[in-house]
Amino acid sequence: MGISIWQLLIILAIVLVLFGAKRLKSVGSDLGSAIKGFKKAVSDEDEAAKQAAQAQEQAKLENTTQAGNVYDAKATEKTTAETTDNKPKA
Repeated sequence: MGISIWQLLIILAIVLVLFGAKRLKSVGSDLGSAIKGFKKAVSDEDEAAKQAAQAQEQAKLENTTQAGNVYDAKATEKTTAETTDNKPKA
């Protein structure tokens, strides 16, 4: 029980009579520009999020590298046997 093509044509004719062709043209162009603006805003936001993620990753890399050395940030607990074995012997 959908709307047939004839029913759509009748609705279009009524809308055309009520609003006029000029008004419908301006409404259509306004709607098109609003959709275009919305899409641009969404894509700009996505681009800004990508740039923020890249900047955060770059900052993380800069914090972990120093003078060409890379330091692992994972902390591990060593047993006393491991710490005594690594001491230089005199």
